[in-house]
Formats: sequence, C-alpha cells, structure tokens
Amino acid sequence: MTPGSSVHKSRRKKKAAVSSITGHGTITVDTKTNEQRPAFPLVAFFWPARKATSQWVVLPLTLMVVGLFRWSAGLWGYSGYQSPPMYGDFEAQRHWMELTNHIPMSQWYFHDLEWWGLDYPPLTAYHSWVLGKIGSFINPAWFALQTSRGMEDQLLKVFMRATVLISEYVTYIPAAAVYVRHSAHLEGVSTWESSIALSAVLMQPATILVDHTHFQYNTVMLGLVLASMSSILAGRPLWASVFFVAALGFKQMALYYAPAIFAYLLGICILPQVHIRRFFGIALATILSFTFMCAPLIFGALYDAHYGISPAHEAKGTTVSPLFSSLPFAVDRETWYYAVLLQLSQITHRIFPFARGLFEDKVANIWCAFHTVHKLHQYPTAMLQRLSLSATLISILPACMTISLFPRKELLPLALASTAWGFFLCSFQVHEKSVLLPLLPMTLLLTGKDGLGSEIRAWVGWANMLGSWTMFPLLKRDDLRVPYTVLTLLWAYMLGLPPTSLSLYFGRQTNHVGPGMVAKVVHLGFYAAMISWHALEAFVQTPEGKPDLWVVINVIIGAAGFGLCFLWCTWRLIQKAGVMQGYVVSIPTSEKGKKKVQ
Repeated sequence: MTPGSSVHKSRRKKKAAVSSITGHGTITVDTKTNEQRPAFPLVAFFWPARKATSQWVVLPLTLMVVGLFRWSAGLWGYSGYQSPPMYGDFEAQRHWMELTNHIPMSQWYFHDLEWWGLDYPPLTAYHSWVLGKIGSFINPAWFALQTSRGMEDQLLKVFMRATVLISEYVTYIPAAAVYVRHSAHLEGVSTWESSIALSAVLMQPATILVDHTHFQYNTVMLGLVLASMSSILAGRPLWASVFFVAALGFKQMALYYAPAIFAYLLGICILPQVHIRRFFGIALATILSFTFMCAPLIFGALYDAHYGISPAHEAKGTTVSPLFSSLPFAVDRETWYYAVLLQLSQITHRIFPFARGLFEDKVANIWCAFHTVHKLHQYPTAMLQRLSLSATLISILPACMTISLFPRKELLPLALASTAWGFFLCSFQVHEKSVLLPLLPMTLLLTGKDGLGSEIRAWVGWANMLGSWTMFPLLKRDDLRVPYTVLTLLWAYMLGLPPTSLSLYFGRQTNHVGPGMVAKVVHLGFYAAMISWHALEAFVQTPEGKPDLWVVINVIIGAAGFGLCFLWCTWRLIQKAGVMQGYVVSIPTSEKGKKKVQ
C-alpha cells in the first residue's frame, strides 16, 4: 500500500510541475485577488491554450502566423533592387542557380568570378542547382546563361521569395520545433511555455529581416545547426556530427559554432570515462559526411578530365588559385589527381577569402570599432590575420574549456553563444549579417527553465534588439526601414521590452528574479542610445567631410553592447557549470541543491 501511495503522489507531483507555470516568469499573480495574469503580451496570445490544449492545435497555428509574417516581409524590396551594375545578394543567389544549371560541375567555382563567383561550400551549390532546375522548368528565361543577369521580373521575385520560405520550412522551422521539445523535456518546461518560447524564437526579427527582406538562405544553415543541437539533446552524437558537417557544408559561417561543438563531443568521449567506440564513431561519421558532401564535385572533376574538358582556368587563360600554386610539391597536368587537387584547392580558396582584408564594410566588432580611432589598414595583412586569430582563440577558450570539462546538455546554448560572440567580435572577414549566429543560441535560452523569466528575457531581448539595430544601415540601403521598424517593435512588444514597455525593468517581479541594477542601467542606457541615434540619423545631417558619422557611432555602440553579451554568456556558462562553485556566492542555494541532485 505504501509503495502504491508513494508512486501515486510522485505522479501527481510531476504533473503539477509540468502544468505549473507560475515559477517560470510567464505569469504574474495579483497579491490582493490572487488572480493569475500574463506577464507579457506573448503570453496573453497563448493564454486561451494554457489548459490542456493539444500542441497539434497550437503548433500549426503558430507556424501559419510566423509564415504569414515572413511572406509579408518579403513583399518589400531586396538587396540590389534596381541597383546596377552588380545589383546585390538577390542577384548573387539567382546567378548561382543559373551557373550550376548551365556550367559543368568542375567549373562551378571557376566561372566568371568577377560576377558573383560562387564562394559558399558545396551544399549551397547543390541547393542552388535544385532550385535552378525547378525555376527553369517554370520559366527558362529566369536562369538563362548570361542573358538573365540583373533580371527583376516580379514573378521571379515571387519564386525566389518562395524558395527561401520553403527551404526554411524544410530545415529551420522543424529543427526549431524539435529542439524546443527536447529542451523542454530536459529542463522540465511545460508544453504551453515551450510553445511560447518557440514562437519567440521563430519571430526573431534579425533572422526574418536578413533572409526574407534583404534576401539570403541563412536559415538553412541555422536549421542544420539546430538539428545538430537537437541530436545532442536526444543523445545521438553521431547524428549531431552529420548535421553539423552539413551546416558547415552549406555556409562556412557555421565555423563560429565548431569549437564548442567539438569541445562538447570531445568531453562526452573522455568524461566521466573514456569512450573509445564513441570517439571513433564520431570521427568516422564526420569524415564520411565530408566525403559524401564533396564527392559529386570530385567525381565531376574526374569525369570532365577524363573526357578532355579543360579546367576553367585553362580555358580562359587565367592563373590557378594561390592555394594550388603554393602546394609543397609539383603536380603534373597529366596525373589523374590533378583535377581533384585543383578542384579542392579552388573551393577552399573561394570559401576562405583571406586576401580580402580584416573587414570589408562597417560591422560592429572590435576591429572596425578600433579602426575608427586608429587605422588598421596601414599594417600588413599577415600581421592582422595573426592578431585576429590570436584574439579569437583567446575569446573562445573559456567556453570551450568549460563545455569540455562539464559536457552537460543544458550548457550547450550558452557555450555556442559565447564562442559565436567571440568569433563575431574578433575573427577575420566578419559581415553585419553574421550577428545571426550568436543571436540564435542566445535566443534559445528562452526555451530553457526560467528562460521566459525576467532576467534571461531582458538579456536575450536586449541582444536581439541591438543586433537588429546594428544592421539598420545595411537594411536602409535596401530601403527596408518599414519592415525593420514593424518587426523589431513587434518583437519588443510581444516580449514586453523597451521601447514598447518598461515593465520588465520597473515592474514587480512575482516569484522570479529580475535583471539586476547594473543590468537595468546598462540596458536602458543602450535603448536610449539606439532611440536617440535613430532620431539623429533621420533628422540631422552629418557634418561636412564625415558622411559616415552615424554609421561609425552605430558600430561603436554595437561593438560595446556585443562585448557585454559575450561577457554575460561566458560568465553565465561558467556559473551554471559550477566552475566557480565554492568561490562565488552569487549562485542561489536552490540551484546548488539541484546540481547536487543531478
């Protein structure tokens, strides 16, 4: 009787823990009437579904709404619209569909590099080939070789926008939904709260603005990263390796996450005991994934060489890539592996453009910010590369050491955010759009326990608003002020953030710890600076001789804010891992007790 009673009580307690949502920051309780109320507007949207509503009802409705916002954002212009002679990212993506469908595979990475030459890894090329085939079936003129350059047909725009949306719903959206489910199961978050967190992640303004207005396919790479993270949470490290290699194979920017992923996988292979089979399994899965990814291009090069199709550089009389020329041994043109080495060296050279310099445009990282007061272009490129590499390694070292020594699943988003911020702030050839990489794992903190609480919501919300704000000069060039304003203010409103609400910083927190006084001052100061900057940029002309003054101020403020995001993510990772336990008294007693139980 006693065991049965014990089991019965345990089940009731577990059920209450899942359905109880007052302790995770989504609900406030009126002390006088004891009435429960939504803590912020996004909770209010899901309020009718808080009692036993099936996720198979909530999830489709959520996906339809976020899809509607994505398609509506795509009704505006795009990168390079009516901007000859080179147009922009829209033309680059369209051109890759054109060349992959008309040029032999062995020449994809050689063809006309002056006109948006292919500079992404193989999976992007295969993706472009598939979409180009579909588009050519609908209208061959859209991707006709040479004659389709700069085309701005409205139906072509509809097709290209649809490819972004469909690609995202095939990769990013399901991967995000699966990750949120695994995260909720891991940290004891209710289905209702996880639905709220999922909608917040999917409505992240920076991602929508870059992919669905400016025009790119970043969410395919981010979706593969999410699939890798989901596999880790599900205890499938081999699949995690496969998905992460696929992410690297789609966009090389996934390297921002590579050190943390490697450190975690290494950690689970050696702690708490050495797992030789797991280590070799992960290594084999990684090697095979890279092999399968590159195989079509390798076999394509061998096929063309066998049938006497000259390499692109010989056909046009141009030189081979510097990487191929710098090989420590001579390669005979008649050897069978000549075409393979030529292909692989050209792909590597195009993917990693070290010759372009430390940065191209004004981006909110430490190099561009420092460049405003002391010009860095006066130094040799090789020295700047070594300096950038050293700074990047130093910045990612704390997170990598922590996640390798404490390889716990719940620490993964913080580790990825810390290393991605380190890369964004310190690495070589950073673009404004690269801010999407640290923002994704930082935003995923909303899906964990207390993720929707005041403290984490304040930091995650502030980072996303700051990230979107630093991209405003880029979006302004594409005349995307309206979608920028709507999407950022909508996200701020849904999560109860400034400038739409100050309740997160000044409202009463019920059963939940809010942001500290220092965080309040810092966040509100940055919000005030961003609002003031927009007013100055809109109504005040820059002084004569300083046309980029507002952009430079944007870079300096953004770099300072991102530096604080990096420090917060790194410190929170170290603190949550328990590295400083016994030395720092700021960890709540309740959390210490939970760690001992785990």
